[in-house]
Amino acid sequence: MQHVSPVREPLVTGGKTYHDVTQDVSRQVEAAPNIRWMAALAVALFFLGIFFYSVYRTLWYGIGEWGLNKTVGWAWDITNFVWWVGIGHAGTLISAVLLLFRQKWRTSINRAAEAMTIFAVICAAMFPVLHMGRPWLAFYVFPLQNTLGSLWANFNSPLLWDVFAISTYFTVSLVFWYTGLVPDFATIRDRAKGPIAKVAYSLLSMGWKGSAKHWSRYETVSLILAGVSTPLVLSVHTIVSMDFATSVVPGWHTTIFPPYFVAGAIFSGFAMVLTLMLITRVVFKLEDYITLEHIALMNKIMMITGSIVGVAYITEFFIAWYSQVEFEQYAFINRATGPYWWAYWSMMTCNVITPQLVWIRRIRYSIPATFILSIIVNIGMWFERFVIIVTSLHRDYLPSSWAMFSPSWIDIGIYVGTLGLFFTLFLLFAKFFPVINMAEVKSVLKYTVDNGPTYTGHDPHHAVHQPATHGVPASAPVNHDKHD
Repeated sequence: MQHVSPVREPLVTGGKTYHDVTQDVSRQVEAAPNIRWMAALAVALFFLGIFFYSVYRTLWYGIGEWGLNKTVGWAWDITNFVWWVGIGHAGTLISAVLLLFRQKWRTSINRAAEAMTIFAVICAAMFPVLHMGRPWLAFYVFPLQNTLGSLWANFNSPLLWDVFAISTYFTVSLVFWYTGLVPDFATIRDRAKGPIAKVAYSLLSMGWKGSAKHWSRYETVSLILAGVSTPLVLSVHTIVSMDFATSVVPGWHTTIFPPYFVAGAIFSGFAMVLTLMLITRVVFKLEDYITLEHIALMNKIMMITGSIVGVAYITEFFIAWYSQVEFEQYAFINRATGPYWWAYWSMMTCNVITPQLVWIRRIRYSIPATFILSIIVNIGMWFERFVIIVTSLHRDYLPSSWAMFSPSWIDIGIYVGTLGLFFTLFLLFAKFFPVINMAEVKSVLKYTVDNGPTYTGHDPHHAVHQPATHGVPASAPVNHDKHD
């Protein structure tokens, strides 16, 4: 007799069986595209078209198409770069850290969160490449001394650390995401009716048979990748923060940036996961898998990280006062009361004040309130990056060089266009890939309150009670689905 905690809410509701999980998750992959999905894709493709036009203008006419000036040499490009990297943070946290801590509530949301990480990092990578002005000369950043003669690249630049950190992060996240997809691709392969689908999912499943050896390898690789990914959760945004912290610009060179940026990245990443999952659960009818309990737990993490960010904002002001450096003090007073005061107070309202509403249980479990909050948080985190970058640059030591920054239409077009790129990729993923990890959800069915004993689908009178491993039950339920 297994003990079920009376406190915890079920992770999967509706009395689902293994077969039900397969049916519910595979349904949107196997069905023809519906009108809502096609309409959403059309909107995303429209914004993707704006992105391509803006990139064409940038590459053909140069960085002068942007709103940068001699004082503000970084603005929307780096703001958007850091914002997208931050959004990509929650995927690895949910996948790796919560896996290592055996948090079973991650199983319904980890797949979409990992996909979001991949797509967000792709969007982020666009900005440094475009900021080069002439990316076809990118080989000049490498120290190819025999080729370039006396020219030697500067390996001391923190921007070079970004290249290594983010490329490593992207590679590990991509492998982690694909590894988790392999068993589910095999399930869809076995159910596929069309010849193209059969061939496509056969190639993607890499010969997966669901044998005990395959499951053993799967779990080993998952744990290794989780162990490798966990330091990356902390290191990637720490290194991004050092682009600023290693400078001598007032408002930037501060040791609080690494933990503050990491907390802010998790904060904005969870907000974007909530935005996407709340839409996904309704459109694909997955309310029994992405439950109110999942939403409440993500809200709690968002509230904690938002509070950490709020403390960091206050700490910055305290350190500026405590240091008695007048330039540092001026930088922060100028943020709150200078020409960009509206951006600063938008940031404080969205990131510090609004998330405190999550303390109220009714809001924490409310779908509309959570959806609105998740969008507000990401708006606030964008303003945070804008405030840090632009307000620190537009007033320097020489009043004659003070200048205001205002974005050009190409700046706006590239930013809006990356949103189009992100949602185009996510919509294609949600249609052609299983948006929930079937194998891992099946492993938590026996922990649900309203299921009772779970069974494999072969014999409804023969209940299976057995311990589950971290990935899937030892019975490897995915194998049974092709016989259902």
